[in-house]
Amino acid sequence: MPDRGGGPTGPRIRVGRPSRRVRTLLMTLGVLAVLAVAFVMFAGFWTDWLWYRSVSYSSVFTTTLWTKIGLFLVFGLLMAVALGVNIWLAHRLRPPLSAMSTEQQSLDRYRMSVAPYKKWVLLAVTALVGLIAGASASGQWRTWLMYVNGVSFGQKDPQFKLDVSFYAFDLPWYRFLLGFGFAAVVLSLIAAALTHYLYGGLRVTSPGARATGAATGHLSVLLGIFVALKAVAYWLDRYGLAVKSSDFKATDNWTGLRYVDANAYLPAKTILFCIAVICAVLFFATLWRRTWQLPVIGFGLMVLSAILIGGLYPAIVQKFQVQPNEQAKEAPFIRKNIDATRDAYDIDDAQVDDYSGKSTTTDGAKLRADADAAASYRVMDPNVVSPAFQQLQQKRNYYQFPKTLDVDRYKGEDGKEQDTVIGLRELNLDGLPKRNWINDHFTYTHGYGAIAARGTTTGTNPTGSPDFTESGLPTTGELPKYEQRIYYGEKTEQYSIVGGPQKELDYEEDGEKTTSYKGDSGVSLSSAFNRAAYAVSFGEPQILYSGAIGDGSRILYNRTPKERVEAVAPWLTIDGDAYPAVVGGRIQWVVDAYTTTNGYPYASRTTLGDTTVDSLTTNQRAVVAQQNQVNYIRNSVKATVDAYDGKVKLYEWDTEDPVLKTWRKAFPGTVKSRDDIPKDLMDHLRYPQDLFKVQRELLTRYHVQNPAQFYSGSDAWQVPDDPTNKEPGAVPPYYLSMRMPGQDTQKFSLTTTFTPKGRPNLGAFMAVDADAASDDYGTIRLLRVTTTVKGPGQVQSELNGNDDVAEFVRNLKGTDSDIEYGNLLTVPLDGGFLYVEPVYTRGGTQNYPLLRKVAASYGSKIVFENSLGEALNAVFGVEGSDTTNPPTQPTEPPGDTTEPPATGDAALKKAIADAQKAYTAGEEALQKQDWTAYGKAQTDLQDALRKAAAAQPKAGGGGAESSDESGGEGADQGS
Repeated sequence: MPDRGGGPTGPRIRVGRPSRRVRTLLMTLGVLAVLAVAFVMFAGFWTDWLWYRSVSYSSVFTTTLWTKIGLFLVFGLLMAVALGVNIWLAHRLRPPLSAMSTEQQSLDRYRMSVAPYKKWVLLAVTALVGLIAGASASGQWRTWLMYVNGVSFGQKDPQFKLDVSFYAFDLPWYRFLLGFGFAAVVLSLIAAALTHYLYGGLRVTSPGARATGAATGHLSVLLGIFVALKAVAYWLDRYGLAVKSSDFKATDNWTGLRYVDANAYLPAKTILFCIAVICAVLFFATLWRRTWQLPVIGFGLMVLSAILIGGLYPAIVQKFQVQPNEQAKEAPFIRKNIDATRDAYDIDDAQVDDYSGKSTTTDGAKLRADADAAASYRVMDPNVVSPAFQQLQQKRNYYQFPKTLDVDRYKGEDGKEQDTVIGLRELNLDGLPKRNWINDHFTYTHGYGAIAARGTTTGTNPTGSPDFTESGLPTTGELPKYEQRIYYGEKTEQYSIVGGPQKELDYEEDGEKTTSYKGDSGVSLSSAFNRAAYAVSFGEPQILYSGAIGDGSRILYNRTPKERVEAVAPWLTIDGDAYPAVVGGRIQWVVDAYTTTNGYPYASRTTLGDTTVDSLTTNQRAVVAQQNQVNYIRNSVKATVDAYDGKVKLYEWDTEDPVLKTWRKAFPGTVKSRDDIPKDLMDHLRYPQDLFKVQRELLTRYHVQNPAQFYSGSDAWQVPDDPTNKEPGAVPPYYLSMRMPGQDTQKFSLTTTFTPKGRPNLGAFMAVDADAASDDYGTIRLLRVTTTVKGPGQVQSELNGNDDVAEFVRNLKGTDSDIEYGNLLTVPLDGGFLYVEPVYTRGGTQNYPLLRKVAASYGSKIVFENSLGEALNAVFGVEGSDTTNPPTQPTEPPGDTTEPPATGDAALKKAIADAQKAYTAGEEALQKQDWTAYGKAQTDLQDALRKAAAAQPKAGGGGAESSDESGGEGADQGS
């Protein structure tokens, strides 16, 4: 062959190697690229560690991390070893000579191509499968921790007499191990079969035996292990029947054994277990017999048995034994389901009393007096008045209030507790005058102040507005002195960098100021390494080089209460409604948290995300559960998040909950004792709404404890749609201080109504004592209505058709205003039910709701009046003044009644001059956006107009009306 590269007679061409400098540069770039990729992967881990350390919950991070790493390594290694050993064994058992056939000649070429790299191929395949298996196993860290830390429930299931902890903690882990075993055996079987085929141990078209003895023995052992695992699965399936969900006429989401399960499926699973064990032994026997005849027969018998015994026989039992007399057959199992479900959802002590729903009292004066004592009627609906808070108390465009405010209890000036509507003035970046990185993350960093209003009265400026007990910027009022800056809140989702050279916008009594964060929250950015990590993690390179960051700078993130509690306690399910409370000189977000499981035997399951939806949760809030379906829930933890420094504290609430005890063993020191709850915090703890909604949904069926009646569904209830909301959705529960029949005093309660299934009339009323400081906290009381009483929807329909309402709506059309209904409150009263509903107007000169009317209904009578007191007087047929609530529309101008007003031309001129002066001051304050001065000017203006009206008697009526309109319009413009 000629020398293609040139010989002695021609030049030799050499391919030059890169110079040392180039090689060094390439190596350096390669190392830097690897380091950069490694740093990007490490940044997320490092910032997580820094955050957990900043909130003093590093043990949660390390426990979770090491558990995941341990599961990843153990199960990844097991899967890799199982696969690798079987591939190696199949290769080692290959025949020394391959058959002479076209099939084998084709395979020889593949073997030749793979031979030089077979070790690397083996390592690559086993490593890849091991990584996948390990990653999957690491996701089972909750299952593992519950298994190794599980404590006894102290209750046994009625079928197998095993502690509930077996089903809640042990069975899920056993099922994971079984699933992992099946995956390892199937993958090993496939890999071994392919290796045997590649090296001639298995043949498809070649003459002679289809498999060598070695291949037969190897694959038979794997098949034997598979069938043995199937036997274990049949045995576990027996216990799985106690937590199995199925369709059943008696109720949706039935869980537990039924007659066919106990008398057909259970013995069938036992028989199939025995058959599977025998079949596995036959597969193992091929190591000596070297034939698949008996194993194949055994496997066929097992499949046939599964069809006949596991499928056909139960169907026959269901068809010919159960269906002809289903109610009697299923009665014992319905009883078990009722008892387990009521216990699992903590409704077993719910008190159900018959209640006529119709009063026998004809004395209107007595009913009127009893009505005052029956409840503190909350005419300020927290679901409606948020726009009023926004317009009257926003003060700056870059502040906001939540769409749904919260109801709590605070002491008034008289020292008595009163229902209070409260909301925090949080930051709203969309309202900034100019959006840029510095403004978004350095200048505008926090909200300011808690705004509170009485729930049972209205204000007079303008009339029908909230009666604020805490207002202004900074706020002043009846609340004790507290830290007003809000760095952590429900609407605070962006990160902020505080405490460094860049100052933050702030407020003091004399106006705008700047401040620098003094708290110890957040993660320090003084280190260049930390800044680089956050620049990568947040995808914001300016964090690395910005001059606005320096010594003392700290980054705040994960700022919503829900995010923070979920992060420090990932094993809890968080309530959808965190609420603020002014406690100990700070604003504390109170977060209710639940422990759940879906492994409570016989307890019917519910989907939390569906059960907790009502007419208010659309696009606002909803529970996102760790486990979509649960059949056990406890409000086991009360958590607080400090609105200033973000500190998270977890307090044990349910001291008997075995699920919480299990997690406390897994994460020791993270949950404080119930005895550590401060007294002033205890005064603001309440029964959580989402738990109440879950319980009320279950009680629509499980208030019935008689199996026959439960099966027939004759006394089933439903949660009615919210009649005050145009969009479909269940009526939300309402917090209300009220007195149930048999109680001596009002209790802060959470209430709801039921209607009979498919009917609009009132079926039942439910209330739970929601005051955590009460001895009766958590006591559920149900009033089953025994006569036909109007339901909420029917009352609302009657109200809409009322002549007074129709006239009111017609009059509104001329003012370009709309009517808006508030919460329809239901209160048991002297054998009947009193309905009270505030009615607001919105539009016209003001674009926020003002309380204008109150509707009331008792028995067959419905009224529509100017105030709560007038409505109660009218519905009971009593003449008298409004002693319950100040009128929502004053009948005469308020003023100083201690001495007669000045009259005459001199007084009129002075009043007009004062009015002009006040008007000018108001306009100047409006231009400066000085809302404190503006409010004072409006008060002075109204006072001057009243004096002017009084000074000239002929114009008195018109003057009073003008003063109201001027004050209202001015306030609206200012808003």
